[in-house]
Amino acid sequence: MTLHNQPSSLTVADAALALRLAAEQGQPIAALRERLQNVSADTAYAVQEANTRFALEQGRRLVGRKIGLTSLAVQAQLGVDQPDFGMLFDDMHVGDGDSIAAGRLIQPKAEAEIALVLGRDLTREHHNYADLINATEYCLPAIEVVDSRIANWDIRFVDTVADNASSGLFVLGSRPVLLRDIDLTDCAMEMECDGEVVSRGNGRACLGNPMNAAVWLANTMVRCGRPLQAGDIVLTGALGPMAVAKSGQHFNVKIAGMGPVSVRFE
Repeated sequence: MTLHNQPSSLTVADAALALRLAAEQGQPIAALRERLQNVSADTAYAVQEANTRFALEQGRRLVGRKIGLTSLAVQAQLGVDQPDFGMLFDDMHVGDGDSIAAGRLIQPKAEAEIALVLGRDLTREHHNYADLINATEYCLPAIEVVDSRIANWDIRFVDTVADNASSGLFVLGSRPVLLRDIDLTDCAMEMECDGEVVSRGNGRACLGNPMNAAVWLANTMVRCGRPLQAGDIVLTGALGPMAVAKSGQHFNVKIAGMGPVSVRFE
């Protein structure tokens, strides 16, 4: 099956393959929501899970999760009342201050986030703040470089979920910070592109507090059969608006109490 010869009603396997081919060939596909059989959130997550299993079978290492749709405004835009999640693999990590090769992604955008790195497994059916605080070994400032295999970012909930929550790459800062040393709600964030501020925000932009998103994720991953484990990285959600990333641009993020993290697009 080619990107230009897809069935009018895609199975889970068809959709998963189409997304993989789009990523491999750098050619986005049409939105899935009107072409997917039995379209629903469950079907979209089944597509994501099919590609997760494929990635693991290819030897890629699962190192964490990303939480998306943590902005109430974006949820309203997509007609949903909850976040979504995607998988983070080892080969999606980019070093702080490193460069992303031109053509590696299709239509990238950058957003600033707080990453939690876990020191304990989270396997209970229901978790609370105390569970997440006890499990968090340290935090890092992060840049998530989101991408979409759907043409022109023409996405709704089903499209982004199937497409691994529009994951691309992620950049982690290199100076770990303990939870007790930052204010997750009030920490101010600024993201600059080539020295110009393109996004501002704070922890409130992420479901009121990034810990709310982390608790939701921990509970959801247990129900999905892929509970969070010690060593996992959790990207908790955007602290402000995302910005389109173009070749030659340099992004630098500063989060109060956490320090900077940066990445360059070749």
